[in-house]
Amino acid sequence: MLSFLPPFILAPFALLLFVLNTLFWGTLLYLVIPAKVLVPIRPWRARCTRLMTRMAEAWTAGNNLGLALTQRIQWDVQGAEGLARKASYLVSCNHQSWVDIVVLQKVFNRRIPFPKFFLKRELAWVPVLGGAWWALDFPFMRRHSSRYLKAHPEKRGADLETTRKACEKFKSSPVTVLNFLEGTRFTEEKHAKQGSPYRHLLLPKAGGAAFVLEAMGDKLRSLLDVTVIYPERPARFWDLFTGRIRRVVVRVRELSIPEEFLRGGSYLEDAKLRERFQAWVREIWNDKDALIERLKRDSGGSAHTA
Repeated sequence: MLSFLPPFILAPFALLLFVLNTLFWGTLLYLVIPAKVLVPIRPWRARCTRLMTRMAEAWTAGNNLGLALTQRIQWDVQGAEGLARKASYLVSCNHQSWVDIVVLQKVFNRRIPFPKFFLKRELAWVPVLGGAWWALDFPFMRRHSSRYLKAHPEKRGADLETTRKACEKFKSSPVTVLNFLEGTRFTEEKHAKQGSPYRHLLLPKAGGAAFVLEAMGDKLRSLLDVTVIYPERPARFWDLFTGRIRRVVVRVRELSIPEEFLRGGSYLEDAKLRERFQAWVREIWNDKDALIERLKRDSGGSAHTA
């Protein structure tokens, strides 16, 4: 509707809409946080969390409306039909930009439970959003380097313990857990440094997804394998406001999770289970890489993926 405006006018206006929407719903959400924290009654806290989740969905809807008003994006989405808000899902997606989060929220908002994903602990200090993520039970992780883990081997299982504690909170109601298997955003430099065998993807890190299934095997039955590409150019967050993103392609596959990965086996201690799980992930990643290649070819471009 307003996409005809020049970028130097469009971008500040689109950003203003995003900020105002965030401040409005963030303020309401922050009013509920004390009620949740100060009353140590589990049913009451669960009710507060449900209310805050509805607010988060309304915030997402507001952001989607802002995009519709200010951007001219062609959405090519397939496979998101037939999903259920009362089911629980593990979602995996390729990753290059923070735009991916906006895309996933656009595609899945109010189709499935509000997605929750693992965040770096430092993001807890992001104004407004950091506290909202904490109140909504988003799990915060402290990532340790391999050098640090060698010096402090007792910290090696800390991420698993954090995952288990977070997943305990998820068991009382339907949930969507989002996991970027690559563990970081795609760049050509990272791709070359890894020596990744995939043309459009970094190496998958299966441990995070395995820990979620180990902790929630009785809750999760389906994996939503999501592939996102931006055919015209690599997408940066600022591009959302300047009108540079004109087309987004999304493909969703709902895959059954093999029963053996839902029985609570130990990914860290069972070498054979770990090998089978990694082989399953590699098969998904091979299919995704081939799909991205087809989508890019059909789009007639050589743009990066996201």
